[in-house]
Amino acid sequence: MTGIYQPAGGLLGKVRRLTARAGVRRPIDASIDAPVISFTFDDFPRSAALVAAPMLEQRGWRATYYTALGFLGTTTHLGAMMERADIEALRARGHEIVCHTHAHLDASHCDPAVFADDCERNCADLMDMGISAPHSSFAFPYGEATRATKRALQSRYGALRGVRHGINRKGDDLNLLKAVALDGGEAGLDKALRAIHEAVRQPGWLIFYGHDVRETPSEWGCTPDFLETVCAEVRAQDIPVLTVGDTLSTLSDQPGRLSA
Repeated sequence: MTGIYQPAGGLLGKVRRLTARAGVRRPIDASIDAPVISFTFDDFPRSAALVAAPMLEQRGWRATYYTALGFLGTTTHLGAMMERADIEALRARGHEIVCHTHAHLDASHCDPAVFADDCERNCADLMDMGISAPHSSFAFPYGEATRATKRALQSRYGALRGVRHGINRKGDDLNLLKAVALDGGEAGLDKALRAIHEAVRQPGWLIFYGHDVRETPSEWGCTPDFLETVCAEVRAQDIPVLTVGDTLSTLSDQPGRLSA
């Protein structure tokens, strides 16, 4: 689990991803009349807890941490990974801890039943650590989903998230929510800022996802300055920030309309 794994690319990978998007959908039935933003971190590296969380907290915001407990106490290409104390501290401060499989499996190369069992193992271990609602939502490792895994998980989680770039609006798929990456250097920062402005022009649910937050980030991470710039723009645009679970609760409470 410490190596760098890349999902299959090429035409076959593209076709598989298009097929996953098209099937086993659970459409958002609410009109989202005002923008809302969620910050999420996948896997997750310690820097997402020790660096990113305080940056959000000073603005009164909380994040959603998609946690793969197989990484607990290890070191990967993302840096030092989360420790039990990090999870407990984040939970105590109001952040959301949810599921990202235990072994960080690629759903496109895994039997759906095995994949679902690995997720349940992760959730059970999280609940043993005092996490009350790890099933609130789920993020597919590498953003890889299949129709079969969507079907296996849709009744277990409030929503499933991928990594397809975009903003979620009425009719989009709760079984494969879109998101915007917090990576890519200056070009990635420009995409993130443009997504914020797009969410203002055409209101929707913008989910940011990141990994490590450090001065020399991985390919999938960002610097503290990158995250600070994104946070400053969100605040400048006066967009509310909610965890994924809180956003889903708002959608459920107001099935016809989400107004921030």
